Amino acid sequence: MATSLEHEFLSDAALRIMESASRSGLFGYTEGQRKLFDFSCDLKKDWSKVVVGQTLWQHGGDGIDKDLRTLLNERDVSAAVYIARHESRLRARFAEVTQSYLDTPMRDRLSRLRVFWVPADFKADNEGTKKSTYDFLRTEITKDLLMHVALGGLTPQDVKRFAASRRPGLPLTILSHVKAYGYLSHKHTAKALDVNLNALRSETERLFIIGFMESESLQGGIYQVTDSGNAMLDICSRLRDYLHGNLGQDNRNAEFEHICSLLGIDYPSIPTTARLLGKDAEVDLQDPTALLLQHVAQADQDGSVHWSAPYFTLPAASTLF
Repeated sequence: MATSLEHEFLSDAALRIMESASRSGLFGYTEGQRKLFDFSCDLKKDWSKVVVGQTLWQHGGDGIDKDLRTLLNERDVSAAVYIARHESRLRARFAEVTQSYLDTPMRDRLSRLRVFWVPADFKADNEGTKKSTYDFLRTEITKDLLMHVALGGLTPQDVKRFAASRRPGLPLTILSHVKAYGYLSHKHTAKALDVNLNALRSETERLFIIGFMESESLQGGIYQVTDSGNAMLDICSRLRDYLHGNLGQDNRNAEFEHICSLLGIDYPSIPTTARLLGKDAEVDLQDPTALLLQHVAQADQDGSVHWSAPYFTLPAASTLF
């Protein structure tokens, strides 16, 4: 059956939003083979996370069962996106179908489903509604999909708790060290980093509680960095680029700024000339952004962190010839 202009616009918008977000330098983007889906892509860094999606616009509620079965049957995906027309009967049918999966082996796969409801009066031949719909999807997909899939579920509260450490630079130093070398014990790691044992233990426990590090033992022990911890390292690497004046053209990166805004990080509000270190540091202790930038500046000065380079997808081989 031929698709409508609305169906095509919404499917294309989902891909454009994820491709645009990849320009933040936090992950790469490759469009995937659609196969049974209306859209598909692969988000990459030192991991690969496949996102597939269906768009419901013209067909009625009977098509929801088929769409969800198609999405949930796909095994090796990190997220299944459903963009649908917002009508009461469609939402009721969607709830009915998803409820029916709760008593099946598909139950566990429902958690990877992300649904975005678009107003039923959306028209793809109206530039105003196209822009407002795209902007709505951009915010919702970034907040509800990319934050969970590409950024490990990072939240504004996580950022605040991380920035609140009173030992500038040390949390970043610990994360970077654990990512590169692992964590054998408090004593071993304190010696390797040449830091106070009690300070090391306290910061490690904070990172564990926040969810930036994990251990097979509930009491801690041999730690590893979680997805959200890795995302925090990547974000801080881009903030270091900002402090060095090379985040992008004119030291700007609109996609990175948008992601940071959703995390409560207003880094453009802190000029790169601000004094972040020393006795006369210009840091508002009530401003999580200022504290976060102070962590970055201190770790950078100490030379204690391996800063990741921006991640950009290499062009496909077919485009090189």
